[in-house]
Amino acid sequence: MKYDAVIVVSFGGPEGLDEVMPFLDNVLRGKGVPEERKLEVAHHYELFGGVSPINAQNRELVEKVKADLSEKGIDLPVLLANRNTEPFIPDVLAECKEKGYQKLLTYVTSGFSCYSGCRQYRENLMTAQAGIGPDAPTFDKIRTFFNHPLFIEVVSEKVSEAVDLLPEDDQTKPHVVFTAHSIPMAMANTSPYVEQLTEAARLVAERLEISDWDLVYQSRSGPPSMPWLDPDICDHLDDLKAKGIPSVVVSPLGFVSDHMEVLFDLDLEARDHAAKIGMNYVRASTPGNDPKMVEMVVELIRERLEDWPERRTIGRLPAKHDVCPENCCPAMKRPGARTSPSVNSTHS
Repeated sequence: MKYDAVIVVSFGGPEGLDEVMPFLDNVLRGKGVPEERKLEVAHHYELFGGVSPINAQNRELVEKVKADLSEKGIDLPVLLANRNTEPFIPDVLAECKEKGYQKLLTYVTSGFSCYSGCRQYRENLMTAQAGIGPDAPTFDKIRTFFNHPLFIEVVSEKVSEAVDLLPEDDQTKPHVVFTAHSIPMAMANTSPYVEQLTEAARLVAERLEISDWDLVYQSRSGPPSMPWLDPDICDHLDDLKAKGIPSVVVSPLGFVSDHMEVLFDLDLEARDHAAKIGMNYVRASTPGNDPKMVEMVVELIRERLEDWPERRTIGRLPAKHDVCPENCCPAMKRPGARTSPSVNSTHS
């Protein structure tokens, strides 16, 4: 299938103190998050100079994917578009139209399916299309990659490297805690998010022959009255300590790069909590732009370019679909909220 360009679509992040509040306004708009919580999160960014690593990493990913495609004889522009910071999705689609790109292939930097991790990006793209008009570029979304063998391989390698940093007595039977961003139960119940995370964690543990592992959540940001996925990472560390587990490896399975949620919630908050309760704590690296991740992205692109008959997956869950059904991962119902854009089933 012919495409004119590949768009790496991501969450975005601030790159200076002056960008933090506008970024958070974009992220939290319409979500009912209390103002005090927004200010609390802003302080997290301030501790790191207001800079999230995600944009720099995605720019590097764009260049590496472009270079890898070129080495394989595929001359295809690769651009970056963000939901919450520059370069914004509508601006990038407008740029594509100006350059004459009509058919786009989009890679979303989220390996797991839920409204905020998949469908919302499609809606963002469709809103941008509507702003351009009937001659806007069309797009197809690359499938999720939670069970792609290269993703499982690179996460396994990062966990293995972290296990090697544990005290020697704890390396023979390590306890691994996989974490992912918590989401409201109302969102989790209408998507395969938990199922996919559980499967990916199982595949990593199986590959490393690790029998003691758990899946927990972090970075809750919603109002206290709304049920979210739990247990929280810090509460879970308390439970493990009470069971006599002396050391843990924490793997941020749900994050492909060192977002602020990884830097603050795991490297500061959870690490400090582990030290407070006397537990050895090692955080496994995120996949980032590991060569295997770049290889995976290029492979997923080539699946669509070359109409590969096989979609490489491992484990018990299928790759479901290239094209997301119209009712896939619906948005939560919020009082007074506007109806989300309908999702054209020709987009995946």
